[in-house]
Amino acid sequence: RVQLVASGGGSVQAGGSLKLSCSGSEEIDSKYCMAWVRQVPGKEREGVASIDGGGSAKYALSVKDRFTIYRDNAKNTLYLQMNNLTPDDSGEYACAADDCKIVYCANGYCSFDGATYWSRGNQVTVSS
Repeated sequence: RVQLVASGGGSVQAGGSLKLSCSGSEEIDSKYCMAWVRQVPGKEREGVASIDGGGSAKYALSVKDRFTIYRDNAKNTLYLQMNNLTPDDSGEYACAADDCKIVYCANGYCSFDGATYWSRGNQVTVSS
């Protein structure tokens, strides 16, 4: 059964850092593009970063130069290093995986609609 399990959320003060991890079952290999998506209550989900199997990463404008997405294909694990966090970064973060035509970022905007595989969300809370 294909699974994605996200971990690493928590609470931090503004300016701090957090790292998220997303472990995938062995089916989630380098042929999949992967992304991190966040949800704030009352707002639409927002894709923040995507990465292809070769490690090419792209970001939403809101997080560019602060967040770094990377993956370890040998461990089937995706990461998101989040630095210089602000309260606007608070939300539930989940990882998603699918074909690169479905999960991708371009021109500062990330798309993930219809992604097949999702983790549960992990709460990130940034206080001012």
